[in-house]
Amino acid sequence: MQENGQSATDKLIEDSRAAAVQTLKAMVAIPSISPLSGGEGESKRADYLKSLLESFGFKVNRYDYNDGKAIRSNLVVKHGDFASTIWIIAHIDTVSPGDLSLWTHNPFEAYEEEGKIFGRGTSDNGQDVVAGIYALKAVRDSGMQNGYNFGLALVADEEIGSVYGIQKLMQEGIFGDNDLFLVPDAGSSDGNEIEIAEKGVLWLKFTTIGKQVHASTPGKGINAYKHAMHFLDGLEDFLYSKYNARDKLFNPDYSTFEVTKHEPNTDSTNIIPGIDVSYMDCRVLPNYRLDEILEDIAIKAREEEKTAEGLQIKTDIFNREDPAQPTSADSPIVQMLNRKVSEKLGVSPHTLGIGGGTCALFFRRKGFPAAVWSIDDDMAHQPNEYCNIQDMLNDAKVFASLFA
Repeated sequence: MQENGQSATDKLIEDSRAAAVQTLKAMVAIPSISPLSGGEGESKRADYLKSLLESFGFKVNRYDYNDGKAIRSNLVVKHGDFASTIWIIAHIDTVSPGDLSLWTHNPFEAYEEEGKIFGRGTSDNGQDVVAGIYALKAVRDSGMQNGYNFGLALVADEEIGSVYGIQKLMQEGIFGDNDLFLVPDAGSSDGNEIEIAEKGVLWLKFTTIGKQVHASTPGKGINAYKHAMHFLDGLEDFLYSKYNARDKLFNPDYSTFEVTKHEPNTDSTNIIPGIDVSYMDCRVLPNYRLDEILEDIAIKAREEEKTAEGLQIKTDIFNREDPAQPTSADSPIVQMLNRKVSEKLGVSPHTLGIGGGTCALFFRRKGFPAAVWSIDDDMAHQPNEYCNIQDMLNDAKVFASLFA
């Protein structure tokens, strides 16, 4: 049904603006960070969202998993009585706020300014947690659902590998062979990008072990920091040079190998550090084997070790995600999403691959068709993260249009 050019679900979603904004603000106030990043997990945020969904009249299935430090919570709702389900998969965990001095406000006290909501997790992935909830409510309230059940999975642990999130849920037998999957965890500012492929991921930890001595007598020690810098600089250049293929499906269209995190190695200027710990983030095109890259890294580490007697470089895999077969651009979920985005937003979407990782990877590994889409200003993991309120509502309209 259309009223003045607006569908019934569109109107319901627009009418929910104030409630949706309040929901996102309330979510931000409940930190939902992995214990591996110093947080307490998703349990308290799940408590809030479960209560909200139940207040709307939905039956919520909760799946809690104990990681040894915290309870990792997932929520699942399915509305409808059809043979197949279209699932909206959004994650309720967030990264840590990072350097607090870079934030203009407390990252866990969301505030509204010029049509935006600022706070940690507003964009990644709060915008689409909320969009999914109010799209679900609009489809139910409109009474116009046909063809597919509306499945909403609000999942844990996406930021650190999804071990206690979507990977666990896939073992529960929740998802059917004929189901389709939309993961609103990446996109573009005008909504014209549908992600159908992701690069392989390696997060590596390098521990360089030398010998600590007084800085005035460097010859008596082995400067772990200096050797780590030399090794990592050369390794980065080598990897970029060898694994230099281009694939126009992806943005960027090449593999990336970037040194990122560095742990403090000494508290004093006059100490030559004996241990140095650094990290590298690798995003690798699917035509390369991650095992081959790891073999090359091991060779380079042995070469650096030969430059100083007693020097050791240990490599640990902090996270590994081998790439999956891309979703076909002709799959039902991609074609359906393409039509609905065009109708609702007036843009012509195109398909692409990205370096970021999403829950879609795990569905693709099992042969499920999964598309990644949202309207996104690319504020994930940044200080002063925000989402545009209208983008949140427009995401909800597109979600709802898949069912109504």
